[in-house]
Amino acid sequence: MVRSSRARSTRSLLTALGGVAVLALALAGCGGDDSGPTAGAYGFPQVAQDDKAPITVWVDADRVKAADAFKKAHPEVPIEVVTYDGSANGSNSFRTKIQLFDRTQSGWPDVVFSTQNNDAAWASQQSNGKQAFAAVLNGGLVPQETLDNFTPGALNPCTVDGKVHCLRNDLAQVVLWYNKALFDRFGYQVPGTWEEYRALGEKVAGEHPGHIIGTVGDAWTPEVFFWGSKCQANEITGPKSVTVNTTTPQCQRAASMLDTLIKNGTTPNVSVFTPEFVQKYAGKVLMMPGPAWYAGAIFNNPQSLNVPAGQLGVAPPPAWQGEEAVTGNVGGGTWFVSSHSKNLKAARIFTEFVTTADDYQVALAPGYPAYGPAAEKWVTKQESSGYYATDLKAIVTAGTSIWPGWGSGIFSQEAVWAKTMTPAIAEGKSLVTLLPEWQTAIKNQAQVDGYTVG
Repeated sequence: MVRSSRARSTRSLLTALGGVAVLALALAGCGGDDSGPTAGAYGFPQVAQDDKAPITVWVDADRVKAADAFKKAHPEVPIEVVTYDGSANGSNSFRTKIQLFDRTQSGWPDVVFSTQNNDAAWASQQSNGKQAFAAVLNGGLVPQETLDNFTPGALNPCTVDGKVHCLRNDLAQVVLWYNKALFDRFGYQVPGTWEEYRALGEKVAGEHPGHIIGTVGDAWTPEVFFWGSKCQANEITGPKSVTVNTTTPQCQRAASMLDTLIKNGTTPNVSVFTPEFVQKYAGKVLMMPGPAWYAGAIFNNPQSLNVPAGQLGVAPPPAWQGEEAVTGNVGGGTWFVSSHSKNLKAARIFTEFVTTADDYQVALAPGYPAYGPAAEKWVTKQESSGYYATDLKAIVTAGTSIWPGWGSGIFSQEAVWAKTMTPAIAEGKSLVTLLPEWQTAIKNQAQVDGYTVG
């Protein structure tokens, strides 16, 4: 909805945000004069402010819609949109480009979207004596009420030493997707524990060979199976410290389960984004643990499994017997405000809009919003579509069940897994026997990135 004046646009934003922007608009330096905030007013050094200066926003292709929605709601804010890869697949392009701008001391964008959850680990820190790129958001720049309305735990990847350096776009909590039509036809019950999940996999292998209950062919396999088992592979204990122990019982039980299911063919070493996966397993996915975004990316996608309406159900992530269920997280983008921005007011308004406003997060966003009020409306919209065979309460529950013992360091766990474990699985090696090798690979990479490893 287009607003023809600044006042009407501001009222629109306040409506979308439930009034949480009031405090920020009243903050020092955001009142419209060119003098800007006092240096360090928000907990980081700031250049002279100009609330009429255009802002440059970096987005990936999927977030162009977010920028377009902002332009429509806020025509009074001058904005230049630049598309880049979003640091997808561990390209590290975000960090590389910022390091270049640090050297030249110019060129920084005002707002950046990243597909990665580990960018706050470096963006919050000085580099070679240069000012940290990421602005501190919980020092008054973003209202505390806005921050408090994010799903509990959602901002953990953005928080370093108690300071929030980014806002999450969406959550990627792992749930158990399943085909209700197949479960009904086979007479099976949806497993509530990982022990039941394993047992059902063994049953499926014997009774319905060719059907699968998961995959291990993607780099985020540890985030699906090991994170949810409380495996201590990635316990970030400080800005530059990590504890790694992949030989614990929590790691071994997940590895043992996967060894059984890989061997019997119900959990193949095939990426869900390959033609082979679609050709071999369309119509044969009984269930699959995976992130919330699997719904649109894999199941309800004509170019992938293309599961018909009324068949796809979702259940909570299984628990290990005798324990409360926890789960992992696979992705979920992050938005950063640059500490170098000459127009923090506009950068803040943009970042709040794309993470909290119904105009984008409810109306257009494909993933489960990290912002609580938007998430509730998003779920209602998805349930009313008639596509799902169940309600989506399991996704909501999983959003607050992400185990906090798996951190967001600079190094990529996915890259380590892909390099170390995926080839070994292809060679038929046992995951249980590979656990020490995985631990060594993680430690080595962490140390390369300057971490003290415990």
